[in-house]
Amino acid sequence: MVMLALLAGLGGCEQDNQDLRDYIEEVKSQPAGAIPPIPVIPPYDPFVYPEHLRDPFDSSIVAPDLMPIPKSTSGIQIDRNRPKEYLESFPLDSLRMVGTLKQQGSLWALLKTPDGTIQRVRVGNYAGQNYGRITKITDMKVELTEIVPDGFGGYKERPAAIALSNQ
Repeated sequence: MVMLALLAGLGGCEQDNQDLRDYIEEVKSQPAGAIPPIPVIPPYDPFVYPEHLRDPFDSSIVAPDLMPIPKSTSGIQIDRNRPKEYLESFPLDSLRMVGTLKQQGSLWALLKTPDGTIQRVRVGNYAGQNYGRITKITDMKVELTEIVPDGFGGYKERPAAIALSNQ
């Protein structure tokens, strides 16, 4: 039975496709069409602005100073000579607080990194990419003070926190 079904299936593969061959020959015998010529592109004609001696991108011309921009007076400096800690390589919002640990009278926070490791931190450690220094640890959150640009060439301190995660 299987052999009979196999022979019937193979018999269907041998079809007379002479009509297909005839159509291909008919298409090949037709003359080739003409290719349209490449369009002529006129040369670029630059426009010269008369008596325009100023830089058009000079900000004092585009938006003149109505009020002087105040200089940063915060005096906050970043210690760039300090060796970076491991948790400073992660954005603060990617870190998760998963618990606390009390050891030798000190309260430690347990932070989970995006790569799945658990890191132990205490007050004074750094975390996040904005020079965040841990200032307080409670059972529910880790409080930090980040140093961010103030928009005037200096820096300002900004509070941040990592809350206990139930994930």
